[in-house]
Amino acid sequence: MKVLVAPDKFKGSLTAAEVASAVAAGLADVHPAAVVVHKLPVADGGEGTIDAAVAAGYERVRVPARGPTGAPVTASYAIRGDTAVVELAEASGLHLLPGPPQPLTATSAGTGDVLAAAIQAGCRRIVLGIGGSACTDGGAGMLTALGARLLDDAGRELPPGGAALSRLASLEMPRLSEVDIELASDVDNPLYGPHGAAAVYGPQKGASPGDVAALEEALRHWASIAGPEFASRPGAGAAGGVGFAAMALLGARMRPGIELLLDLLGFDAALTGATLVITGEGSLDDQTLSGKAPAGVARAAAARGVPCVAVSGRCRLSAVQLANAGISAAYALTDLEPDPARCMVEAAPLLRRLTHRVAIDHFSR
Repeated sequence: MKVLVAPDKFKGSLTAAEVASAVAAGLADVHPAAVVVHKLPVADGGEGTIDAAVAAGYERVRVPARGPTGAPVTASYAIRGDTAVVELAEASGLHLLPGPPQPLTATSAGTGDVLAAAIQAGCRRIVLGIGGSACTDGGAGMLTALGARLLDDAGRELPPGGAALSRLASLEMPRLSEVDIELASDVDNPLYGPHGAAAVYGPQKGASPGDVAALEEALRHWASIAGPEFASRPGAGAAGGVGFAAMALLGARMRPGIELLLDLLGFDAALTGATLVITGEGSLDDQTLSGKAPAGVARAAAARGVPCVAVSGRCRLSAVQLANAGISAAYALTDLEPDPARCMVEAAPLLRRLTHRVAIDHFSR
């Protein structure tokens, strides 16, 4: 019997690779000889995307970049052949802010630094995972790192951040090397408006109501110059507008993050011969149903007629919701340990024990 273990991370406690290892160990405890486990950690374009690519055989390349405040950070991308995987959160993530959020001035320049390094290394296909950003700068910072110039009416370059875009008078975009960019994201928001980058995600990045209004005005002005026809496209508001800049000025194409990553990681090949797929993430909830990794894995498994179960830290979905997502059963750490704090701290051993239940339920005959 072959089991494909394809989980996302348990955020705050285990990486996707650590989840896969704990599940594999739990299966081996119960059926040491009868079950062959293939581990394929996955991601949906957010944090953990580089780790998933490396686990699938890509090489990690570390590069200097600017963080969301402009301070230097060390970021990385993953490479195999002429394909690179870039994760926005590596250089422009909210977790990289050294202090309080800076919603008006945070920049995506570091993501551009990483893209530039991958292009210079000869990559001609780039998968850009956009999630977890600290900025709402419409992707302007990313473009400046690739050589663009954003000028005010006096010909001066604008400072970093979304708020400054309200003063934009002209945009000079250099000719870039031929490169195919695919955006991996589960966000379908437009750039601006009540469902846009500032209104929906600005408060999560520390924006006050006044900041949201300023960013909204700035993004509208930015779009009027950079490409108004792209502002309403699904995903234009992803990562504070990085989706917009990538589509409007870099010719990028948007795809659902988990769908794109499963293709990239070789999910179909790994699934061959499997009798069960085990996926999971830290919390199975309503967000899971909106394009997160476990739902994507279950959907891909169902297309091949392979049943799928999920493990998690906690599960807030009903049996009906799970079934509709293609997940036949869900197992949560809170089934073993009701204290969420202990579940976070002791996630690996608890998950190993929890997988015993999976093995007994599905391979007891």
